[in-house]
Amino acid sequence: MYAGREPPLWIAGGRLTPQGAAVVAQIDDAADQGLDPSDLGAPRIAALQAALDTESKASPATPATLAALDRAVTRGALRLVSELHYGRVDPRAAGFEMPRRPHRLDVPATVVALARTRNVAAAVAAVEPPFYHYRLLVRALAKYRALAAIPDLTRLPRLPQRALRLGDDYAGAAALRRRLAAVGDLAGGAAPAPADVDRIGPSLVAALERFQTRHGLTPDGVLGPRTFAALTTPIAHRIEQIELTLERFRWLPPFTAPPIIVNIPQFRLFALAQANDRTAGMLQMAVIVGQTYPKKRTPVFTGEVKEVVFRPYWNVPRDIAVHEILPAIARHPHYLARNHFELVRGPSDDSPVVAPTRSALAALAAGRLRVRQRPGDDNALGLVKFIFPNAHDVFMHGTPARELFTLSRRAFSHGCIRVADPVALARYVLRQGPGTWDDARIVAAMHGADNVHVTLPRPIPVMILYGTALATEAGPIDFFDDLYGQDRKLAQLLRRGVTAAGAHAQR
Repeated sequence: MYAGREPPLWIAGGRLTPQGAAVVAQIDDAADQGLDPSDLGAPRIAALQAALDTESKASPATPATLAALDRAVTRGALRLVSELHYGRVDPRAAGFEMPRRPHRLDVPATVVALARTRNVAAAVAAVEPPFYHYRLLVRALAKYRALAAIPDLTRLPRLPQRALRLGDDYAGAAALRRRLAAVGDLAGGAAPAPADVDRIGPSLVAALERFQTRHGLTPDGVLGPRTFAALTTPIAHRIEQIELTLERFRWLPPFTAPPIIVNIPQFRLFALAQANDRTAGMLQMAVIVGQTYPKKRTPVFTGEVKEVVFRPYWNVPRDIAVHEILPAIARHPHYLARNHFELVRGPSDDSPVVAPTRSALAALAAGRLRVRQRPGDDNALGLVKFIFPNAHDVFMHGTPARELFTLSRRAFSHGCIRVADPVALARYVLRQGPGTWDDARIVAAMHGADNVHVTLPRPIPVMILYGTALATEAGPIDFFDDLYGQDRKLAQLLRRGVTAAGAHAQR
């Protein structure tokens, strides 16, 4: 962009223009948005400013220093705009199958406009992700940077036994109260009752429950190993979680229609009421996601719900048929009948059923037949599934294993997403037809005699995402375990400098 022949963007009268100074301030404060000022050239700009100050004291600054400073600010501004808008890393390098963002932002033109605007901060903010929860997370980052300055905030004495409950003595009770008050889980100001100074009292139990809820733990108010580990996790690690989630926000396209969002490490689904991420009218529910084994993880990708199937067949994936179903049949000859499985020839729901003879089982092993489970209350997909075609053959569905939703960590599937309230999700998906679908009609279709396919008049966007930090309107930030190691992978990419900002900036 800057070839050295154009008039300077940021220099006038031998010094930085007000816009130039404002851009440098934005670069210096880039950590507030989870970026690295060093990547934007902050040290180089500071050194040139110091050289400029030194030269100006003796005589007018040299043209070479002024030109170098102008170029450095320009490069920093280009990268700042690009990283805020598109992110620092290509999502596909991090294993996220996000749609490629169209290059609608003319980064060089945006930087030139910064040099002329009266409000640089507002112009920079305009290129950031247009999401409410992104802005909430930026505010939370500032709070956690302040918490990081509190000495020993996450240091607690070891537990004297495996778990501490209401009424148990604990030498770290005062430190625990300080820790919980700092993050907003324990109301400040009120001193504990004299008897509770060195023990787990009622107010600490209530605060622990709030802390546990925010960290994806069972909210039982018990100070056990997992809760202790979360409490003593360094604030620096929480800051990194926020920064990594901010990066992922920058990969998302703006919502053109209300989407369904699943946050994998949160084990939660959000069906938005509007084409923004405000919580008003939002449907939320617990989900079960893929196991942590590499081949059973739920992938991160986007799609569109196009069809709802009531009383679905479960078409068993070949890998499961070979490695789980066939060995089960070998151990228990009546396994198929007892679990309502059948062998079929062909890909459709009306494909002919084949008797489970020895030769048919051999054909199944060879891939000439497939196995499916008939619709019913014990069907692995429950009584409804939501299809959004994708290369992973992943979809959302109900489940007969309702008891799993009582657990805080719900990674049990082979990759598909099991939803806690299929009736509510069906009502949301079918709210625009075809026809009128109220709860009574949905329940009737789920418990009817027929396998029913309903094609949506307009597809509904689906985003299967991964974020381990979430700021909400309710107050303190929520944190979740790095279930699949995606945070670790993204952090490594950023440390290695595997960025996309340079490519975006030149387009």
